[in-house]
Amino acid sequence: MRSVLLAIVAALPFVAPPVHGQSVPVTILTHATVVDGVSATLVRDATIVIRGGRIESVRAAGAVPSVPAGATVIDLGGRFVAPGLIDAHTHIATLANARRALFSGVTTVRSASVPAFQDVAMRAEARAGQVVAPDVLATGVFVTPNLGESVLADARLGALAGGVNTTAELQALVRVNLDRGVDWIKTRGTERAGLPDTDPRKQVYDEAQLRTIVETAAERGIPVMAHAHGDEGAYAAVAAGARSIEHGTYLSDSTLRLMRAKGAWLVPTLSTVVDLTQPGGDYDDPVLVLRGQHMAPRLEETIRRAHALGVRLVTGADTDYGPESVTRIAHEVMRFAALGLTPVEALATATSGAAELLGIGARTGRVAVGLEADLIVLERNPLEDPGALQDVLVVITDGRVVLNRLPFGRAPR
Repeated sequence: MRSVLLAIVAALPFVAPPVHGQSVPVTILTHATVVDGVSATLVRDATIVIRGGRIESVRAAGAVPSVPAGATVIDLGGRFVAPGLIDAHTHIATLANARRALFSGVTTVRSASVPAFQDVAMRAEARAGQVVAPDVLATGVFVTPNLGESVLADARLGALAGGVNTTAELQALVRVNLDRGVDWIKTRGTERAGLPDTDPRKQVYDEAQLRTIVETAAERGIPVMAHAHGDEGAYAAVAAGARSIEHGTYLSDSTLRLMRAKGAWLVPTLSTVVDLTQPGGDYDDPVLVLRGQHMAPRLEETIRRAHALGVRLVTGADTDYGPESVTRIAHEVMRFAALGLTPVEALATATSGAAELLGIGARTGRVAVGLEADLIVLERNPLEDPGALQDVLVVITDGRVVLNRLPFGRAPR
């Protein structure tokens, strides 16, 4: 912790190469209160210099650097700078939805599958600065028994139109995804919760099938995330080597202990289960309302037990950020805090901890010198009021200011 603090307040110059090879103008944030994403320590009245898409320096009060010509200076007036939020379970497939995610403060997403490799294209175009979108870790096409319309995502998938169940079929689908350059493989241990005619506890793939998926993905060093509400399917996925369990509503202590032993993470997506119970949003069906009413308390209980047993938690909104969506990463942080996580732990599930799960902790997830400038500005301290994350005033991704609602007052005439 001490080393992190020293890195934050270091005044030694650091000039990093531009992110993704792109030249980004200098941006200076003045009079900032820094929340680093890993500790409860605040750096007050700080000046943050962003150059080449990275955090060049974070200087404590009184250490104001010279302002180079052409630099953008944003006076934060004491407001709070935190790491950009990370959504580790999303289904963004359009640019409009990507903008909604970004403007909510989400600067990095892990896709949880899309119909036709839109996440792979969005990843490349966002890195190049060609589109306004968060950084993307792509999963491509869901490894599931019935591909539906996704057979049209790649001509090689036509051979799997009859189902994806045998060893050869599973290997073929995983390898198509790998060939398309995905960062993760998404598969399932159980059925969905968001369809009225399925039971989310019912197991889909067994341990042998899931192990085939994990081992095939490992041929190119790619980890696996596994959708699993039910305990049997989740246990099989963890035993097979899945890196994270998505949802986990009905997990037993034995499954949670196995997760802790194997270093598997839990991405509960509690807010989308709550969404089942409410009108509007991504779901609006009487069967799902009733289902959500018994699922939400069970998932809250699972989160408490997971935390007590030492299973690491990460935020995921499980939405595509469409125009009807009312689920955001801020809600997950707020709910984790209400379920007993400390303020630092709760914020880390959407920042430094999430970056650790995704394998990108060396470049994002914290406010620290040398890391990518993925930052948000808040009116209040999110360690005291997690609800402040619902009202993001400034969003900076890879050093680019993509949203700035400051100042509120009009300049004198």
